Parts: sequence; structure tokens; C-alpha cells
Amino acid sequence: MKLPFVTLDQVLEIVKTHPTPFHIYDERGIRENARRLRAAFAWNPGFKEYFAVKATPTPRILQILHEEGCGCDCSSLTELMMSKAVGITGSEVMFSSNATPAQDFLYAHSIGATINLDDYTHIDFLNRLTGIPETICLRFNPGGEFAISNAIMDTPGEAKYGMTRAQLIDGVRRLSALGAKHFGIHAFLASNTVTDEYYPKLARILFELARQVRAETGAHIAFVNLSGGVGIPYREDQRGNDIAAIGAGVHKAYDEILTPAGMGDVAIYTELGRFMLAPYGHLVAQAIHEKHIYKEYIGLDACAANLMRPAMYGAYHHITVLGKENAPRDHQYDITGGLCENNDKFALDRMLPKIDIGDYLVLHDTGAHGFSMGYNYNGKLRSAELLLCQDGSVEMIRRAETPRDYFATFDFTHLFDNID
Repeated sequence: MKLPFVTLDQVLEIVKTHPTPFHIYDERGIRENARRLRAAFAWNPGFKEYFAVKATPTPRILQILHEEGCGCDCSSLTELMMSKAVGITGSEVMFSSNATPAQDFLYAHSIGATINLDDYTHIDFLNRLTGIPETICLRFNPGGEFAISNAIMDTPGEAKYGMTRAQLIDGVRRLSALGAKHFGIHAFLASNTVTDEYYPKLARILFELARQVRAETGAHIAFVNLSGGVGIPYREDQRGNDIAAIGAGVHKAYDEILTPAGMGDVAIYTELGRFMLAPYGHLVAQAIHEKHIYKEYIGLDACAANLMRPAMYGAYHHITVLGKENAPRDHQYDITGGLCENNDKFALDRMLPKIDIGDYLVLHDTGAHGFSMGYNYNGKLRSAELLLCQDGSVEMIRRAETPRDYFATFDFTHLFDNID
């Protein structure tokens, strides 16, 4: 059974101060998970997790992870600015972007971030802007399909990211001529994998490439960045990833490929988002309407503006009706929000306990790509973000938006005379 990390009694206390809907995160769970990851890769002295800021761009979350030894993986100017604002700069920031504006490269350079070049043409683009730093990374795209145990995980050949092998080799030579001394290799070949085989297989591809790059160019390979892609079990019947087994699998590949090549100093980096945060976030909402037509509907005070993954991808998020965790799931519902879009549904034909108006529902695994993908369609306002602290207290780490926030970018302040 998939159980939430908050109880009905806790939520009833929270809503006295913070009305639903809201996203809430479990500090204890976040910290314990970060420590498990670090332990799984402790065999590599240079290991570093660069948390994927896009998954949960919330300063307090970045601070917690930084306290646990994590850096930041940023993909835009504002993500870089947020990292700097919480004191994460220099080699603790990895900047991985594509179709990158000049101002983003300039800012990344100004805070000393390690820049991960997505395309061969970015070499000259960056050189004209800032010159080439001594340490730089290149993103690899092997093309074709990426398979594990004969199952197609993704199709890199259809992805817009990364360089071909020939471009990467030539890129290392070109960058060396422009002053680069230390190189990283990066790739992201599959998303949300729930298999212990993904990282070890990706590692073998990148370790072999690193060995070949050094042999063909003489360049010093300082690190291999496995990026993200390690997923979580959204469904009750799914087996989760065993991060200790994953770390051991990468270790085995390292010892078989890099160590014999005299490359035992290569650091391993990861850029996990979903694995780090998704299970430790909930969207909490209240049932405010019920509808009985051709189907049974329960309408929440949250909508796709608070969690768009089900509407966008048909993604599954488990739902718990608080206080009814052990009740029989003998009622079939569509769980909906209030947007003027028929895909604004958190669940279709979901078997749940009988839901009464006023019940509080927890949507699980929203800690990554939950709040961060929010938007303002229909004038909906983004919710607050709360932190369930280790001592049991609750901290507001982002306030809910107000109509004033929604109108703030308009240049006619007299509007506010009528909305307060």
C-alpha cells in the first residue's frame, strides 16, 4: 500500500493556516534519500550529485540538498540566478542547456559554473562571448535507439540534444586548441527508468567513449556525467530502483573499462531530479464538488495548473483519501479540476473509497515536475509550497499567488483599485 507522509490530523491542522491546494515536501525523506545516493557512489571519491533544478525550483529545497552535499544542474538564466541566490556557485553548478541565449552563457561564466555544451556550434559561440574555460563538458547523443534487455527505452536519434561521436571528438580537439584542459562527457538517453540496469548500461557507453576520446585526442577526461533518468515507482505495484545496486553496477563498469585504461581518477556526476524529490512531495487538495452524469466525478479545488502531468502525459499519480486509507476502494471516479479543458483530470476511472464533499485527497509523487510545471491558464493561481520539517513543524517555503501577482506584469496599476 502506498501511504502518504502526512495524516488527516496533520492536514486538518495545516489548513487552519494554509488553505488547500498546496504542495508539501518531506524534509526527512529528502535528506535520507540524498544520503542513500551518496552512499551508493561513495566508492568514487569525486562523486557529485547536481540536483536538476527544473524538477523543483524552490530555494529552500536547494538549500536542504546543498546541506546534503548536492550541487545544482541548471538549464536557464533564472535557475542559475536562483542557485547563486542560495549560495551555490562555481564548480557546484552544472549548466546544461540547448538553443542557449548569450545572456545565459554569460551569467553561467560569471558565477564559475561548469558549462555543458549541447552542440558543436556552441564552441565558437561561447568562445566569442567569454573565451573557453579550462574545464568544460560536452553532451553526447549516440543516435539510434537505446535498449535494455531488448526493450526500447528511448530513441536518442529523435532527440534534439547532444553531439554525434565525430562532432564530440572534433569538439575536444577544437576546445583544447582554444585553451580547455579538463573535459567532461555527459548524456541523457532515457527518462524515468524503473530498472537497476539503466545507469550501468549508460555508464558503459560513456566510459568506453571517454577511453576512446583520451586515446584519440590525449585530452584529460575529468568526469563522466550520467545525468538523470533514474525514475520512481508511481504505481503501487511497481518495484522501485535500488540505488545501492545501481551504484554497484556503475562501479563494476568503471573497474572494467576506466581503471585498466589508467583513468581511475575520473569523477562520476549525476543530475537526478525525479529520483531525489518526487516521492517526497504531495499535492493536497479538497473535494469541493461531485457530479453524477454518464460517469461519477469528484471536483477538487486543485487543477492541472497545480499538477499538469496527468493532463499533459496521461501520467499516473496515486491518490489517497485521507482518513480512508484502509477503506475499500469500491467507488469508480474521474477526479477533476476546474479548468475549461476536458483533459483537466487527475485520474480516470480510478477505484477509490467513497469520497464525500470536504474530504482531503493526497496526490502522491508530486515533489518533482509538480509545482514547477504550474501555469496560469484560466487565471488560476499557483499554490503555496510547504515543508514538513524533521521536527514535525510546517514551514511555508513559497506563498500562494494572489491576483496582484497575476496582474503584476501589466503596466496599469489602477487595476488594483478594484481587486483588493
